[in-house]
Amino acid sequence: MSFAHGPHDLVLIFAVFVLAGLVKGVVGLGLPTVAVGLLGIVMAPREAAALLVVPSLVTNVWQLLAGPAFGSLVRRLWPMLVAIVVGTVGGGVLLPGAGGADAAAALGGALLLYAAAGLASFVLHVPAGAERGASPLVGLVTGLVTAATGVFVIPAVPYLQGLRLERDALVQALGLCFTVSTVALGASLLLAGEYPAGAAGMSLAALVPAMIGMMCGQWIRGRIRPQTFRRCFFVGLLALGVHLMLKPFVA
Repeated sequence: MSFAHGPHDLVLIFAVFVLAGLVKGVVGLGLPTVAVGLLGIVMAPREAAALLVVPSLVTNVWQLLAGPAFGSLVRRLWPMLVAIVVGTVGGGVLLPGAGGADAAAALGGALLLYAAAGLASFVLHVPAGAERGASPLVGLVTGLVTAATGVFVIPAVPYLQGLRLERDALVQALGLCFTVSTVALGASLLLAGEYPAGAAGMSLAALVPAMIGMMCGQWIRGRIRPQTFRRCFFVGLLALGVHLMLKPFVA
């Protein structure tokens, strides 16, 4: 895996992370989804995921620490979090060097499912008695999807929304899940030899545009209707997912 990018590539990476940070600043999530989705057009998803590690970790720890229920959420969600680590690291070992058209198509499929669920306002209802069995299964599937695509929203986000958490607790739970997913993804890439020093340096540099975008998004959030922005976000993801899925057939 090479990270010797030219000036045009660096401008693209900067712009992608500004946009991804802006989306996260407005809607509270979406940085890894947007960043990996857009970069997946020009590079393998796991190469894009390597650039994501530092910006995702910092912004999600920020989100995680902003809520009031860290301890109770860890006690409630630990089976899911452990399963995410197992699925991500195990998937990285089973699928070393995943890339090319198949990985791009898998990423497109994940984005397509996520966008379709968002546009349809799909709400998953998780019965209280089902949480114990569902939590590790959801975590394991999320980990495998993360290992294959670098995106960790499916099925974790619909599942957490289905737990009927209060708004602040939900935002903190998402931050907790994404933080664990990011750490597990970094470990998966390291074990597969796909996180060289060049990738770490580029990932650290990508934190700057991501933070700029996130601060701009927080400013925008108070000036537009969040529902309108979310709809545009999901429409864009839908188009991007379709493009990535069709890419092997039109290349």
